[in-house]
Amino acid sequence: MNVKTRNIVDKVMQGVVILLVGTVFLPLVYILYVVVKNGIGVINWHFLTSLPGSPGEEGGILNSIIGTVLLVVIASIISIPLGILSGIFIAEQRNSLGDILSSIAGAIQGTPSIVIGILGYLWVVKPMGHFSALSGGVALSIMMLPMVIKATEEALLLVPRDIIEASYALGAGYAKTMIKVVIPSAMHGIISGVLLAISRVAGETAPLLFTAFGNPFINFNILKPVDALPLLIFNYSMSPYDAWHKMAFGAALVLIIVVLGINLIAKEFVQKWKMQF
Repeated sequence: MNVKTRNIVDKVMQGVVILLVGTVFLPLVYILYVVVKNGIGVINWHFLTSLPGSPGEEGGILNSIIGTVLLVVIASIISIPLGILSGIFIAEQRNSLGDILSSIAGAIQGTPSIVIGILGYLWVVKPMGHFSALSGGVALSIMMLPMVIKATEEALLLVPRDIIEASYALGAGYAKTMIKVVIPSAMHGIISGVLLAISRVAGETAPLLFTAFGNPFINFNILKPVDALPLLIFNYSMSPYDAWHKMAFGAALVLIIVVLGINLIAKEFVQKWKMQF
């Protein structure tokens, strides 16, 4: 194959790749366009700071925003410490137990969210006898946990071995090396993984249908049902009211902005972390 033929093949393959990328990317752009077009006119101060109105009437999503924050906080309190400790153990202790934990984390990560919702219902809702923010937070924490574990493990494995050996050479023990050298060096990677896990669970609906259930009022009690943005979007989009359809688009746009913002922050952490090495 001569140079001219190779150049033609190269151009053709570049065109095929661009076409395939566009095939995947254009539907996402169209969905975003539809959400922005239908949701931007709904978002205002009253929409963000008031409660839902009567059935079929426009109102606000304050209860859903507060509920989403409450659920994410509960999930983070449960999953972040446990996930970071598990990731450290897997990365540092290369043994059969670590392999088993890594396999379990991978299996959980591949489990459908609706199955995790059913587990949350069986483990928390049924023993308590009612739906609650706690059960929703537990379900979301199960989804967050493997992502935090994997992010921590990969971040620790990317820390240069020379830094660790230099710490040992200066007389620092294993625990001090981990706390003062290894974990700080991997902190940006760990934080980015945590942020990505939060952005993932913030938009989940299926687990909350079986656990948090929904609440039209503001609630800070973790033992009572709460609403969330994904739940509001699901319920309002299924309703027969045009006003609620508009609110669903507005809530979807708010959720997209929040998730996109978290992902951009996570990307910034990754960039700063890479610059360290």
